[in-house]
Amino acid sequence: MKKVASERRRFGYRRIHVMLDRQGIVMNLKKLRRLYREEKLTVRKRGGRKRALGTRRSLALPSRPNERWSLDFVSDAFTDGRRFRVLAVVDDFTRECLALVA
Repeated sequence: MKKVASERRRFGYRRIHVMLDRQGIVMNLKKLRRLYREEKLTVRKRGGRKRALGTRRSLALPSRPNERWSLDFVSDAFTDGRRFRVLAVVDDFTRECLALVA
């Protein structure tokens, strides 16, 4: 069981039970599970998501009006259920809405 678990790192006790059956070693599944836990065998986790290395440079804050604008879509619905979207243009320094384009 330890040999199969070391070769097949992603196999749990159920798959090891099938492998042992194919090799001619017949064992009760509950007994195999008990031995699996006593040997402290576990299914190895896969590697996590790779993240960006290092630190990212923060955005410089605008120092005067009209230096940087942000665009965003805003959506709403009429009373009859129809939806509509509006493009909002906002000045980042003054937080003033410069334009709403339907």
